[in-house]
Amino acid sequence: MSLPVEPRFLCDEMLGRLARYLRFLGYDVEYRQGVRDEELVRRSREDDRLLLTRDRTLAQRTRRAVLLRSLAVEGQLRELSREVPDLDRGVRFLRCSLCNGPLYEADRSTPRPPRGVPEDRWGGPDPVYICRSCGQAYWEGSHTREIRLTLARAFGHEVSPGEGGSS
Repeated sequence: MSLPVEPRFLCDEMLGRLARYLRFLGYDVEYRQGVRDEELVRRSREDDRLLLTRDRTLAQRTRRAVLLRSLAVEGQLRELSREVPDLDRGVRFLRCSLCNGPLYEADRSTPRPPRGVPEDRWGGPDPVYICRSCGQAYWEGSHTREIRLTLARAFGHEVSPGEGGSS
């Protein structure tokens, strides 16, 4: 299967959690509920996206699909990594997990933090990232540690102390 240098994905409506995890890994992932199969196949082809689905019939409608069998996100990530061996396995602050918009590092020259960013995070040493599309803020924290632990279970690697994020 021929993939772009940096693969882009399209998840069907059964794979919303997987879409978020792929965005945590930095991938461009389209996900919308209520999209008909014909539209998914067309978008996959026109937008050069690999269609990810748990629907066997849908997967058979295009060569650019991966049929995932697992119900759990860890299993889905493992299955996908077999199909896409170069899949990144670490958190990258590149994409918004909610809307897929690109993230940028917030400018720390302003004394007040952006909406939703705690004062202690704004004054701390770690970067804060903001989504250009929806304004959602991201930073290292206990939520990042949980994401990394899920990825470690999926990919079978250890989480080093520096990878875990602050709690």
